[in-house]
Amino acid sequence: MKGRMKRLRKERDNRKVQQALSTLQHMAEGDENLVPFVTEAVKAYATIGEICDVFRHVFGEYRGLTL
Repeated sequence: MKGRMKRLRKERDNRKVQQALSTLQHMAEGDENLVPFVTEAVKAYATIGEICDVFRHVFGEYRGLTL
């Protein structure tokens, strides 16, 4: 699996991926429907991890109470 990810990142248009992720972040900071922007990021071959990183950056990450 890691070999596939390395190959994907090497072969994709990383500029297009970064543009899609940047647009996704900008839209997530507003109140837009994010589905079309996630779809565009996926079409650009952004990984789920990269998309989730954008969401964590904008919305934070839930951490449950520790007792």
